[in-house]
Parts: sequence; structure tokens; C-alpha cells
Amino acid sequence: MAVILDSFLPPIHTLSSSIRQRIPITSPSPRWPMDSSHKCRSESQSIKAVAVPRRNAMALIFSTCIFSNSALAEPSPSPSPSPSPSPSVGLLEYIDTFDGYSFKYPKNWIQVRGAGADIFFRDPFVLDENLSVEFSSPSSSSYKSVQDLGPPEEAGKKVLKQYLTEFMSTRLGVRRESNILSTSSKMADDGRTYYQVEVNIKSYANNNELAVMPQDRVVRLEWDRRYLSVLGVENSRLYELRLQTPENVFVEEENELRQVMDSFRVNKVNA
Repeated sequence: MAVILDSFLPPIHTLSSSIRQRIPITSPSPRWPMDSSHKCRSESQSIKAVAVPRRNAMALIFSTCIFSNSALAEPSPSPSPSPSPSPSVGLLEYIDTFDGYSFKYPKNWIQVRGAGADIFFRDPFVLDENLSVEFSSPSSSSYKSVQDLGPPEEAGKKVLKQYLTEFMSTRLGVRRESNILSTSSKMADDGRTYYQVEVNIKSYANNNELAVMPQDRVVRLEWDRRYLSVLGVENSRLYELRLQTPENVFVEEENELRQVMDSFRVNKVNA
């Protein structure tokens, strides 16, 4: 069980990134084959025109024109409809009655054990996209409500500071850019107040940090991620639900990820 100290929250060992392998979208069905029956009849009659007497040539040409116009008048078959966007994968609920919290998560995510958090789920294809839950120990700190952290803006600063501490790097040429995107307070249907914090962190690094000449040290973007935190208090503990996702993935899955955030609840544990 991971423990949050008085310094707010402990580091979470972020799972190393790997290359996302997207499931290819099935391409639209091919267009229906064009009806070439009239064209065949026209070509057939054109071939026969060589053998007919000269006095029937005009009649043959006239009939050929009728067939050709008829073929052009037929409406061409409409293309197959484009495939509709993939529906949401759906959510499953995880309930921990022993430690006192619950949340929903995408049903195609898998649980990873030994990741350093009390519970850890991740997308099996995008390893940078994951979810975890941490909570403090009543023996080290006692919380009565989430307001003990101050207003949401102050809580947001603490969350960002904790993330930057966890991602601190000793590599040369590494630079991090961070920004608090939003902070909010929400009264849930269980009557408890929860804080929601969203931050963005970008990591930059030189492609050749040991190069002598500055022009040989080109800065490149390593990763660009959004971090979503939900904070709640119960059982004299501070609980935090964490969501991590690449920014480009967040744009595609924002609705589902916000449902996960809104589903987080802390529950009373019977002694």
C-alpha cells in the first residue's frame, strides 16, 4: 500500500512509455461494380455491323445510340456508407471496500500489479495512458476534509509540484515545461467535496547533449502529457485518483476520461 506523507503525495513510479499500436480502422466497402451489360451489347452490335449489308448500317448506328444513351441514363450505384466512429469502449467499476474508495475505468484497460500504487490500470496499447490511486496514512497525517489543502488553486499548485518532483531528471539537457490548466471544487452525489486538478507537462531534451557546439544540440519534444487528479478525504485519509494520458490521446478520449474522474468516490471504512 502506497502512503502519502505530510509533503502531500508520494512519488508514483510512472510506467515507462512504449509505442502505441493502434487497431486499424476497417476501410469502407468498395464501390459496387458498374453494370456493363449495355456496353457489352453495344460492342457486340458494333462488331456485327461489319457483317451487315450497307442498307442496314444506319439502322444499326441508330439502335447503338439508343443503347448507349440508355446506359448513360441509368443512375450509378451509390458508394457504400463510411464507417461510423467507434463507440465508447464502456466502463467497469472497481470497488475497494477494505481501503474505502471506488471508481470506474475503461473496460479494455488492464490491471498492473507492483506498479508502486495501491491500484494501477493502464491502456494495453498506449502505455503512457494509465490510472492509479494513492492515499495517505492516518498515522502520518489526519485530514478532516479536502479543504484542509486550502482552496482548489492551492491544491493545484501542490499537485503540480509533486508531479515535477517525481519527473525530475538528472540527464543533461532535459527541460520541463508545466502549466496548471484548471482547478475546481465539486460536490458529488455522496455529499462529499472533491477537488479536480488538470495540469500539462512537456519534456524537452537535446538530441546530443554532449555536443560542444550549441548548434549541434538540437532540442526536441520527448513527450507531452496531461495529468488529471481527483482529491477526496475520508477515514482521516487524503485520497487521490490520478489519470495520465498523452495530449493527443486526451483530445480523442476526453469524454470517457472525464467520466472516470467524475466516478471517483471515497467511502467510510468500518473499523
